[in-house]
Amino acid sequence: RLEDLRVKLENEGLVNISYLVVNHQGAYSQKKIHRLKESVSDYITVYQQDAQQADVWATLNGNKDDFLIYDRCGRLVYHLGLPYSFLTFPYVEESIKIAYCENKCGNCSYTEPDIDGVCENITKKADERLEVVEPRPSGQHSHHQNLRRHRNHH
Repeated sequence: RLEDLRVKLENEGLVNISYLVVNHQGAYSQKKIHRLKESVSDYITVYQQDAQQADVWATLNGNKDDFLIYDRCGRLVYHLGLPYSFLTFPYVEESIKIAYCENKCGNCSYTEPDIDGVCENITKKADERLEVVEPRPSGQHSHHQNLRRHRNHH
């Protein structure tokens, strides 16, 4: 499923995203690493921890099946644990899109040249989904409309 998400995001214009799977350092996981590598494409790196090194997940205060999403400057933006890390839910995808599109520190040499068009399109699609989910009440402002306004402001 991670490969499907990677392809979907790339088709939407989100390019130059690095994906890394960290395999558990236990003996069983080390024996099965070939299966893990076969289940992802060459575009997703599988990292095998050495049994003698400090556990990556402990160092990052994470657990197996967590998603840690970093921005282009290497800052942790989201840490999603179960059940939010299930790829059948939209949380991982939306978190990647937000981390990709937000410009927290201004102009950045790591930003893709046409990011504004890509991110504007993503925001527009998200707004359309919200309108389908919750129709605009007559004569009142809905909470979702306020969220859209704030998101477009960023």
